[in-house]
Amino acid sequence: MRSTLDAVRVLVASEMERTFHREATTSTRKKTKYVHEGKYVAEVDVDLLEDDTGWSPYLTVEDACRLDDVRDALRRGDIFAASRLARVFRLEPIAAVH
Repeated sequence: MRSTLDAVRVLVASEMERTFHREATTSTRKKTKYVHEGKYVAEVDVDLLEDDTGWSPYLTVEDACRLDDVRDALRRGDIFAASRLARVFRLEPIAAVH
């Protein structure tokens, strides 16, 4: 009886560890994020990572840093630096005519 109980414990512990350490399947999809600062807007292409965890979807660290860099460049008015990382557009107000 004791050896059967020990065998069951080992089997349950093994299955729990296998379930706990199961690798999450990760997929990637492309997305365009928009950064708006002042009279400029930038289109930044990023990868969204999706998996079976509760944190999905999320950005890669590199893409999050690129978004921050683009925003910082636009705030400084450094359009050249922002345009090396993204497509930058100038927003122009228009008057509506009735």
